Amino acid sequence: MEDIGKMKKMTLDQLKDKHLGKVGTPKRDKYEFDLKIEVLGDMIKSVRKERHLTQEQLGKLVGVQKSQISKLENNTRNVTIETILKVFNAMKTNIKFSIEMNDGHFEIA
Repeated sequence: MEDIGKMKKMTLDQLKDKHLGKVGTPKRDKYEFDLKIEVLGDMIKSVRKERHLTQEQLGKLVGVQKSQISKLENNTRNVTIETILKVFNAMKTNIKFSIEMNDGHFEIA
């Protein structure tokens, strides 16, 4: 931390550690998970718009209702990996998952 006048300068990680707990604590893990889900929803929406598709059109391509696409984009948790893969496949987009384990790093394409 750096003092700037009377203000202290902290990194984002330091702020997260202070307010959410260290990496590996339940509160911090939940925050990180929620953030990843939010980013995934934003990616779906961004690619859909880039492909000039409405939620209804994408839903038809995937075989789900428009409301399901809306829920995906708005970060609803009740979604399966299968549905996420179908959505990106319908938009002709590759998705790559990364799975980390305590003793190594594995990637699934």
